[in-house]
Amino acid sequence: MRTLARYMPNTRSLGYALFLAVNATAVWGGVFPFLPMEIQTGSFTVAFFLSQSLVFAASYFASTLGAYFFPGPTRKFLVWAAGAPYFLGWCCLIAAVYLRAVALDLAIAGGALIGFGSAGFYMAWQRLFASQKPAVGNRDLILACAFAPVIYFALYLIPAAVTAFLIPSVFMPLFALSILVASRTTDLDQPMFEDLPREHPTIYLQAIKDYWRSAFCIGAFALSCGVVRAIAVETPKIGETVNLLSMASMLVAGIGFAATWHKKSLKINVSSAFRVLFPFVITAFLLLPFFGSSYVAPFAGALYALYDCALILMMIQCAQASRERGINPVFIYGFFGGIVYMLHDAGYLIGIFAGTIAPSGLAPLTSIALFSVYLLALVYFIGQGGFKQALSPNRARAERIELIPSAATPAKRRRPSAGMAHGVARKRPEIYDRISKQCALVKHHYGLSDREAEIMEYLARGTTVARIAELLAISENTVRTHSKRIYAKLDVHRKQELADLVDSFDPRGLKQP
Repeated sequence: MRTLARYMPNTRSLGYALFLAVNATAVWGGVFPFLPMEIQTGSFTVAFFLSQSLVFAASYFASTLGAYFFPGPTRKFLVWAAGAPYFLGWCCLIAAVYLRAVALDLAIAGGALIGFGSAGFYMAWQRLFASQKPAVGNRDLILACAFAPVIYFALYLIPAAVTAFLIPSVFMPLFALSILVASRTTDLDQPMFEDLPREHPTIYLQAIKDYWRSAFCIGAFALSCGVVRAIAVETPKIGETVNLLSMASMLVAGIGFAATWHKKSLKINVSSAFRVLFPFVITAFLLLPFFGSSYVAPFAGALYALYDCALILMMIQCAQASRERGINPVFIYGFFGGIVYMLHDAGYLIGIFAGTIAPSGLAPLTSIALFSVYLLALVYFIGQGGFKQALSPNRARAERIELIPSAATPAKRRRPSAGMAHGVARKRPEIYDRISKQCALVKHHYGLSDREAEIMEYLARGTTVARIAELLAISENTVRTHSKRIYAKLDVHRKQELADLVDSFDPRGLKQP
């Protein structure tokens, strides 16, 4: 019964699931399944998706800048600021069905409004999930991704003409209301909301340095899906199949995450996962010219399955960064999403124009496949650090070839500088002395997160709050918040009690790696 109760939906998960399902009817797989097919001409769909995609990505970058320079509004859940343009965008789409003379203008306006509104709603949901405890926020997010396809498929049971009107008049107010209701329990006194980014620019700069590579890796899947989306737009019937497959893949991804997480803890490195999947993705693109249009739908379904998983991980990683570093959730999610959706737009534009500007004698699908593979390889190279990483002197020693002139004299060994020594000290092994071993046991016994265990070890060694903040590149307020949570989990009240608890663990109980 406890297991069943753990996976029961609540206001947060059901609200977000409804938002994802409704969003999929206009901005996900490449079609409008609940609008008449006769209106979905090539120019109409391209105009809508181009304006929607560009405004959507730009809204993420604008949110990052806004959170940095004007953090005050990001403390509030301004649902009306997202709901009003989202509602008007759907009104434009419905009006285009009846006003065919200005349908193209309405498609552009509707795309821009829905792009801005959906970005605002995503920001609000991310802020809500990040404000929860990790286990609660991650559970709600994963459950929502599992329930969203069920709601989406249920929409097909409603007459299509009615569904188009229900989205702005009933469904949108429902998921907007769920945000308002759920936000009442949000603790706005957390460091992520109280922090003033301009007072700690080094912390935010360090966050960008630490997370840009993950954003590029997820962006590679976004680029791939953008290409497929452009192909689907040209043929609405294929696009509808892609929509159904993408939602089915989200259902599988949500259930898979929930089932795996229930059995054991998950630790996923986004960059490493991308390196593993990269050969399969480019191989799938190279097969596109050989199998033709019949291959597009299953290929798109598989790509969207990966993309769904990547987007779930993106939200979880951004929420984790907000909690652990005390970073404004809108800033880090806007930065992540801006890169990801910018690359999605690049893929969409490639899919649209690559086929039309194909060199003489080259089939459109062949041209699209070649452009896609080239750009994916370029993104992969940038995501792995580019020339800076490739030419780094810290590459594996076994990979280096060294040619030494026979007349060369031995070089004098240099003593490491203070800066080098400090850098080495920062990169100590995880387990290297008695206290470190004991802290590892405490972490396992009480279920601490990696960041909590890291701060706990510094506290056990007597390190001051100011010094911990300096070493971890976070604010002192964030350190204090983590300390309170650590004390609560360990049921201690002072630093000395924490040190005594750590000392009570026998380090011989830890197996050496």
